[in-house]
Amino acid sequence: MTKADGSSISEPVTANMTDPSDWRAATLERVRALILAADPAVVEEIKWKKPSNPAGVPTWSHGGMICTGETYKDKVKLTFARGAKLADPTGLFAPKGDTGTRRAIDLGEHSSLPEEAFTALIREAIAHNAGRDYVRPEKVRK
Repeated sequence: MTKADGSSISEPVTANMTDPSDWRAATLERVRALILAADPAVVEEIKWKKPSNPAGVPTWSHGGMICTGETYKDKVKLTFARGAKLADPTGLFAPKGDTGTRRAIDLGEHSSLPEEAFTALIREAIAHNAGRDYVRPEKVRK
């Protein structure tokens, strides 16, 4: 597994969460495993660290942003940067109406995530990124 600069990641993106036994950390780890199984070339990073969110936001990309994984008190939110362009035949995305380009999957403590449908969505997001006319280059993080 690699970062955008080509170096390897030795710890999972959830390693900096305050309580690794928390259901949200376990949910993010399961999502992470599914994303990396869908395509091992996916780049994962922690972005947007700030005083109000010192752990930052786990992000996954491949030829462009695929999705982010944010934790809230009552859910884990997986936001797909270009989710509006993706087919969602199994209804994984939360029904939020017209939200521009993004779409999200909200997972509560007892929510199930259909692995096959989620993996297909990840692969479709990667294919969408590969088919765009312009792919923003990955930033090299120092």
